[in-house]
Amino acid sequence: MQCFEDQEDVRDWLESLSYEAFWREVSAFDLRLQSKESCDAQIASGSIDEATVLRVLKGMVRMQIIDQQNLPPRDYTTPLSMH
Repeated sequence: MQCFEDQEDVRDWLESLSYEAFWREVSAFDLRLQSKESCDAQIASGSIDEATVLRVLKGMVRMQIIDQQNLPPRDYTTPLSMH
């Protein structure tokens, strides 16, 4: 299972996943999503395109993982040295 330090780690990880890779990778998490079969059927019927399905699914996964792991936003502050 993937380990994340902050919310942006989740976003960066999901961003690189193709449709098939997405399903392989997210299977390790306990998430509430439509089944792959349902998504495949919607894409095959032409009711929605793969890119839209993937974008929506990635958004749902991002929110669920951030919530489940209580991940903070990335801290962009540069540490200061006090010497």
